[in-house]
Amino acid sequence: MINIPTLLTLTRIALIPVFIIVFYLPLSNLLSTFIFALAALTDWFDGYLARKWGQTSAFGAFLDPVADKLIVAIALVLLVQVNHTPWMAIPAAIIIGREITISALREWMAEIGQRAQVAVSNLGKIKTTAQMVALLMLLYHEPLLGLPIYQLGYISLYIAALLTLWSMFIYLRAAWPILLKNQ
Repeated sequence: MINIPTLLTLTRIALIPVFIIVFYLPLSNLLSTFIFALAALTDWFDGYLARKWGQTSAFGAFLDPVADKLIVAIALVLLVQVNHTPWMAIPAAIIIGREITISALREWMAEIGQRAQVAVSNLGKIKTTAQMVALLMLLYHEPLLGLPIYQLGYISLYIAALLTLWSMFIYLRAAWPILLKNQ
């Protein structure tokens, strides 16, 4: 049975093709920012509701991080395509590369019964928030209330990339003894 939190996660996944199409339309900065913001809100809201209503499920626990990683990776790829410089590609590669690495690490740790060693931490939640904020600013990219949103988005993206590396280091450090033991 699909509950409301899982439905919100599925909505986030369903928004991905809409987000991609809208990204290429006129006024794309406003519309794609709105769609990405809606997806980011469903990310926060689905977890909140699942915990509050006691509607957590194995399917939801699997699907939620997949949805997060998909929307972030796709936004990064689209932004790199539009601004194809090393300054955009480097943090995008760091963020996407970390997600692949930690997903593989978690899968392997689960296979050997050590999944708890690499459970989601508060730093991971802060990292995700930083990524979402940076991507919202980069997608919008127009000055807002006199603030240079695109430049602030760039700075935020680098902060998100640093948080991404930091959280990856923490996960790898936690798993390192197990990785060495099982060679």
